[in-house]
Amino acid sequence: MTRIVQRARSIRVRRVLMCVYLASASVCLLSVPVAAQVGIRTDLDTTLITVGDRITLSVRVSHPADASVIWPDSLDLRPFELLGAQVLPMEFEGERRISSASFVLTAFELGELDLPSFAIAVDDGAGERQTVSTDGFAVEVVTVGQDETGDIREIRGPLMIPVSVLRVTGWIVALLVAGVVGAWLYRRWARARSGVAVVEAGPPPRPPHEVALEALDSLQASDLLMRGAVKEYHIEASDILRRYLEARFGVTALEMTTWEIVEALRDGDTVPEFREDLRRFLDRCDLVKFAKVRPAPEVATQVVELGRELVRGSMPESDRDEVVPSDEAVSDSGSPLESID
Repeated sequence: MTRIVQRARSIRVRRVLMCVYLASASVCLLSVPVAAQVGIRTDLDTTLITVGDRITLSVRVSHPADASVIWPDSLDLRPFELLGAQVLPMEFEGERRISSASFVLTAFELGELDLPSFAIAVDDGAGERQTVSTDGFAVEVVTVGQDETGDIREIRGPLMIPVSVLRVTGWIVALLVAGVVGAWLYRRWARARSGVAVVEAGPPPRPPHEVALEALDSLQASDLLMRGAVKEYHIEASDILRRYLEARFGVTALEMTTWEIVEALRDGDTVPEFREDLRRFLDRCDLVKFAKVRPAPEVATQVVELGRELVRGSMPESDRDEVVPSDEAVSDSGSPLESID
């Protein structure tokens, strides 16, 4: 009988202790500030990309139902470029809410790059604000060139060029025709020189910046992007700037690679900022032309505006006051949080 009474007392003591524990835990939960109730999770779809490829950064913020997330208006994620972002619909998880957003990034530098973290504000609805930060990532950016890590191949011997009678005869005929045409042109030139010829001077050539800006306006007004011709759009933008560089600085830009153009401009009066912006412009066009990158239309239109800035920034000082950008020539870049396809 004594054991039964002692056991009943022990059970009652345990129940009292359990009630005290639950009451203290409830008080602790009620006293937890908003800062302890907010969580953040950051995910990156990949950490190995080729130059110019896109990566998606996903951010999920878990918070109480009466709190709200304030996403940043602008982000500086250098050396990465923010192509666009999208705020996703809110999710419900019991009495908590999950606010999410995805950010599309790219990089045009090689090597292991650090993707910096950024802060996000959370408002609890009562005037209190907390700041949480995303995780930083290390992303490796590699080139799109061929793999050259294999063994060195043997040097091949010289190839023999077959010579036939028909080929030699063709070259002889071509030389004879060229000689006859050259002699006829020389006689015509000599007769024109012997007389007194008055040649009226034509109008002076247009400045290179006027031609380039007019061509960029025509490209922007074209329907290439509407027809999905993104590659042709970037090729034409690159050719416009290359023709401008030939007329403005006297470099054979149409026959040079991007690296050769930048090196050729180092000997001129161009500033380093202009050469760096020009390199980024030509690299972006080359990625679409050779690496089959397909940027969204709203991103592709930025190429024309960057081309205008390069032309206006490198034109002679005496002509800059005369060039006033038209309303159609100024593109609205929009907010970094503008939705992308």
